[in-house]
Amino acid sequence: MLLKTLQEYAAHAQPAEHVEEAGGWWLRHSPGDAWWVSAVLPHDREDRVERAEEFCAEHGSGVRFQITPGVCADDLDLRLEDRGYTRGHDMSLQIASTAEVLRHADADAGAVTPRPTDEWLAAWQKVTKRDVSAERDLLSRVEHPSAYAHAEVDGQVVAVGRAVAEDGWAGVFGMATLPHARGQGAARSVLAALASWAAAREANHLYLQMEKANTTAFRLYERTGFREVCTYHYRIRA
Repeated sequence: MLLKTLQEYAAHAQPAEHVEEAGGWWLRHSPGDAWWVSAVLPHDREDRVERAEEFCAEHGSGVRFQITPGVCADDLDLRLEDRGYTRGHDMSLQIASTAEVLRHADADAGAVTPRPTDEWLAAWQKVTKRDVSAERDLLSRVEHPSAYAHAEVDGQVVAVGRAVAEDGWAGVFGMATLPHARGQGAARSVLAALASWAAAREANHLYLQMEKANTTAFRLYERTGFREVCTYHYRIRA
């Protein structure tokens, strides 16, 4: 199933420090990383909620389930609500033809490196406010081919993004643009660079995940050929 496959490719591109597979469920714990890296992926129809809760308790963390309709059990969302989990973070999974993104990006491609440079990480941190050393550790765990793209204005890195290729797909992650450079085509340059890299590696399709509330990013991706294939959300208990 495409949705399950892409969600698991995304997990490979954002690898948690600790992962335990319980049937088709991925139990994950990754202290210091973005919260979604530790979300449980309930990717079969069995009821493994209690095992997931035990795993999180063993690691001293809150419990988060990623709820993707058609991938997890149909009644899982309601069962978690009944157990006191709150709903949050409505997300969009989007895909595009790599060739179409290259046609629509309408920008000079930014520069690409195989590993994140200090300048790449500094720009990423300015936008996300997250811990750079934790991100370095996460990126060092990625096993699939990766590209780190950036766009510059007057010699300063103002926009960054990365891509990870797996089995004909390339996921787009870490897109970030400094506030003063937004609306000037820097993000399109980064996206064009990542699409060009993906095409050279015969990754003919791109995917990305984004918050539904991010209307600015929605417009960018819509203009460059992405379309939504599903929405998903999280169930969270502290």
